[in-house]
Amino acid sequence: MKSLLSGIDQIPLGVIIILCVTLGLAPFTPPHVLEKLAMLANGNLVRPVDWFDLFLHGAPWLILLLKIAALSMKQRNKPETKG
Repeated sequence: MKSLLSGIDQIPLGVIIILCVTLGLAPFTPPHVLEKLAMLANGNLVRPVDWFDLFLHGAPWLILLLKIAALSMKQRNKPETKG
């Protein structure tokens, strides 16, 4: 897990946000990832192409969550400096 977070730590936050806005939300009306999540919730996500779509459009959001977790862990483990 540490190597995964250190790898994600090297990706700039701006790049991850651009991936979320472009790939994570495409096509934009309605966002494909929301359709796939609704299919998953309803139990209709059965075809392999649907699972691939969920992974493809959901991966940027997962990476963003991991990046935020890595940043918060780094902030929490940062020693306090007294000035």
